[in-house]
Amino acid sequence: QVQLVESGGGLVQAGGSLRLSCAASGPASSSYAMGWFRQAPGKERDVVAAISWEGASTYYADSVKGRFTISRDNAKNTVFLQMNTLKPEDTAVYYCAADGRFGRLRSRSATYWGQGTQVTVSS
Repeated sequence: QVQLVESGGGLVQAGGSLRLSCAASGPASSSYAMGWFRQAPGKERDVVAAISWEGASTYYADSVKGRFTISRDNAKNTVFLQMNTLKPEDTAVYYCAADGRFGRLRSRSATYWGQGTQVTVSS
């Protein structure tokens, strides 16, 4: 069982930046692919970015390419999402996720989920 705890959400003006963190704990948690998903009111949860367990492969949704960067520190069992040039449409609850397969995260699936952190971008 992997536990995921997100932090770093908040309120920011359009054009600003936020950095989300996700601390993972549990057996072999550093060997999991990790991802960030988001869910806006009235919409389905969708993948934002994902990173393979060793960090060699990354995936980004088209809507965030060039603005968001996913990274991980396996020594600290932590994954990050640096969000720059934020837009009001980025407003959502952001969830950290983990799975044994990188491809599953890209397919919007995951085995483990965090509780979510709210990101609100004002115009």
